[in-house]
This record gives sequence, C-alpha cells and structure tokens, in this order.
Amino acid sequence: MTARRRLVARRHLHESVVDLIALMNLPQRDDVLLAEAGVTLDRALFTLLVGIERFQPIGVVELADRAGRDHTTVSRQVAKLAELGLVERRPSAADRRVREALITSEGRRVTDALDAARHRLTAPVFERWTDRDLFELDRLLRRYVDDLLTMRAPEDDPDA
Repeated sequence: MTARRRLVARRHLHESVVDLIALMNLPQRDDVLLAEAGVTLDRALFTLLVGIERFQPIGVVELADRAGRDHTTVSRQVAKLAELGLVERRPSAADRRVREALITSEGRRVTDALDAARHRLTAPVFERWTDRDLFELDRLLRRYVDDLLTMRAPEDDPDA
C-alpha cells in the first residue's frame, strides 16, 4: 500500500471513530436503549454505571476522566448511584484516600438488561454481516484500542 493510501485510510478511520462517538453520544439513542432495557435511570447516571461495571473497581477521578466530565459532578452522580443501591463505595486497597466504586448485584442486573437491549437493538445491523466480517471488526477494533492503550501519552513520558 502506498503512503498516500495509508494516509487516506487513517483519515477515514479517524472520521469513522468520530462518527461512532458522536452517534453513541446522541441522547435519543440513550433514551431508546433505556426504554428497550426497561430501565428508569437518568442518562448521565446510566453511562457512569456502565463505566463502573466495565472498569471496576474505579475511583471517581479516573471515572470522570474516562467520561470526560468534571470529577466533582461525577462524585455526586456516583453518590446517587450508591443511594439507589446500584454501586457500593469502599476505600481503595492501594490508596486509602481514594474511594472506589464497584457495581452491586442490583447494578449488575441493570447493566445486564442494558447489554441485552443493546444486543437486540444492534442485531438487525449484524444480521446483514457475514461471520467473517463481524469477527474481523471485533479483532481489528480490539487491536486498535489495545495498541492505543499501550502508547504512552506525552505527559506520561518524562523524556518528551
């Protein structure tokens, strides 16, 4: 592949990722997912609950960074999730000053319902895909994310 074609492919990949993020952040999509799951939960809370389930145990600052939100706002929202019985808070084993969030069994019930609803809502798209297409997307997307995760951010590199 020529350098020009690689540059165009990378630009298209970036555009696709931006489109995907924008699509995933549409409030209407969240409303449809919540309704399909039969879950009554504020949109801002449900995305944090899913993040906690995925990355637990997780502190508020890390969760806020991952969500692109202010940590004080996220702290209040995690407290609300705890009040609803969907997460529990505990001191971190590594740093007792940090309070981590973990999903409870009720929180797991909610995220399982959301996962099942997401599967039902996206099934029509994947019905038109071959198994090979689906497996390739899964493999390559995971590889892309894993490779990005292994890169050091410039602020993490003392020699940068």
